[in-house]
Amino acid sequence: MEQQEAGTKEIVESAQRAERRPRDMVISLAVLLVPILLAFGIYRVFFDGHDPIKVDPSAAIDDARHAGAFPVLVPTGLDQDWTTVSATFQTIDGGKVLRFGMVSPDGQGAQVVQTDAPADDIIPAELTRDARIQGNTEIAGGPWQTYSTRPGEHAFVKVAPDSTVIVVGGASEADLTDLAASLK
Repeated sequence: MEQQEAGTKEIVESAQRAERRPRDMVISLAVLLVPILLAFGIYRVFFDGHDPIKVDPSAAIDDARHAGAFPVLVPTGLDQDWTTVSATFQTIDGGKVLRFGMVSPDGQGAQVVQTDAPADDIIPAELTRDARIQGNTEIAGGPWQTYSTRPGEHAFVKVAPDSTVIVVGGASEADLTDLAASLK
């Protein structure tokens, strides 16, 4: 008789578990999600979680200067709202390349590419195969060319006998001009 009561009790408990309501599931999810959302909110508000992560470009700059493949130009005197988010120096087919990834004060991306690779090879590789000169402009007293590139982006290119510098990105044309002018 006791066995029968124990078996009946297990069946009743099992049936009660099966009768959980959607409300119980919502409460369980809320218990899990509230701390996660709080942690995310604290991160965004108190730890600037929405800002791009800054990197120190000095190692890449030192590597490029040590290699001596081309005159290294570094962004100098930019507004402190510009952020360097990546900096690499590497060997590519046809030469070496120094690359800075930047975020403009408006939060838009920009990239500075300096290389000793032939301009006829690097321009289509960095901009697009269909990149064409749109015109000439003067930036900080030097001649630059404007190029067509991907939709929503602007590009400035400076070709010298020993190097090519490309400033490209979705940042405004004024911001990209400031970035190009800061290269010293």
